[in-house]
Amino acid sequence: MKYQLHSHRNGLFLFENEPTFRRDWLSIREVLDSITDADLIAAHRSARAKRRGCKSLSDAINGLLRARLDSDIWDAESAIFNHPEYARRRETRWRLDFASQTMAVEVAFNHGEAIAWNLLKPALSGELNHVEKKIQTSGGVVITATKALKAAGNFDGAVGEYEKFLRYLPPMMNVLTVPMVVIGLEAPETFSIGAKGSLRGEVIPLTRAHPNDSQLPLAAEDSKDYG
Repeated sequence: MKYQLHSHRNGLFLFENEPTFRRDWLSIREVLDSITDADLIAAHRSARAKRRGCKSLSDAINGLLRARLDSDIWDAESAIFNHPEYARRRETRWRLDFASQTMAVEVAFNHGEAIAWNLLKPALSGELNHVEKKIQTSGGVVITATKALKAAGNFDGAVGEYEKFLRYLPPMMNVLTVPMVVIGLEAPETFSIGAKGSLRGEVIPLTRAHPNDSQLPLAAEDSKDYG
C-alpha cells in the first residue's frame, strides 16, 4: 500500500535512526509495503464470506496487519494496564491494537469523535501512571485512512480520516508527550468498493479508456464506480 507519514515530536527521525525503535518501525513499514491491491481484494472477499455485512476495507486491512506483523515482536490486543478493571479482554478502550517492547500501535478506523482517544492511548502506554502498567512503551504509531481511502474503501462517513488526525496534533502537543508517527493509508490504485445498491461492499475494478478513445483515463475519484 502507498501511505503518507506525519511525524510528531521527531517520531519519524527517531524511529528510523534510533536502534531502540528501528527494528519495530521497519517491521511495520515492511508489512504495509507488502500489501498489494490483490491482497486487499482477497482479504475483503474473505471478510465478506465470513460477515456479509462487511462493506468497507476496514476488516481486510486489519486482518492483513494482524496476519503479517511478526508475532515474535508484536502482541495483539495488548492491555496497557495490569489492573483487572482495565485489563479485561472485553475492555478494548484500554487496549492497544498492537504493542512491542518499545512501540504502541493503534489502527484507527473508528468514529471521528475517537480521534483524541486514539492519539492518547500510545501516550498512556509510554508514560508512567499511578495505575500499574502492563507494558511500558516509548513511542507510538497511529494508522489511519486518508480521505481518498475513506471514499474508495467505502468507509463509514463518520470515520475520522488522516487529515483530521493531523489537526489534533498541535493543540494536543503538551498532552501527547511521546514521539509518534501518524500513517495515512492511500486508496487502492486498481479498484474501489461499491457504496450503493447491489454493488454495496463489492469490489469494483477501476477501468481505463481504450487507447483509441479520445477520453482520458479515469482517475479513481472521477469514475462513476468510485466508492
